[in-house]
Amino acid sequence: MGQKVNPLGIRLGITRDWSSKWFASRRQFPLLVYTDFRVREFLKKKLTDASVSRVLIERAAKRVNITIQTARPGIVIGKKGAGVEQLKAEVQKLSKNELFLNIVEVKKPEANATLISESVAAQLEKRVAFRRAMKKAMTAAFKQGIKGIKIRCS
Repeated sequence: MGQKVNPLGIRLGITRDWSSKWFASRRQFPLLVYTDFRVREFLKKKLTDASVSRVLIERAAKRVNITIQTARPGIVIGKKGAGVEQLKAEVQKLSKNELFLNIVEVKKPEANATLISESVAAQLEKRVAFRRAMKKAMTAAFKQGIKGIKIRCS
């Protein structure tokens, strides 16, 4: 019988990079993994309309660098950077270390698998025909130069 392998785990270090970059002792490791999880869940919930594709977390000594990759950075930043400061203050409550937020724009959102799946899901919630939503996402991806895409709805 064949063994199943996690598709992210098999690509780590080859075609995909880690989403968290840090090293910890055996005592600190569970706490840091849990805080990373809570930060990601909070940001995903808070920035649902900002089309966040990835949240990268790097830790070094007493610093935490959080990079938010989003298709709509204007929604995250807000007017005159007020949104970033408010977001930073809210995320700071989850982590006791010094926090730095970086917002990076995704240049081709139609070529990002996470953003494609979220847009199809949003269209399905709005009662768009599922075949139309999938075909629209596929044509947009092919126009961006993607060589292959597979979408399954259930």
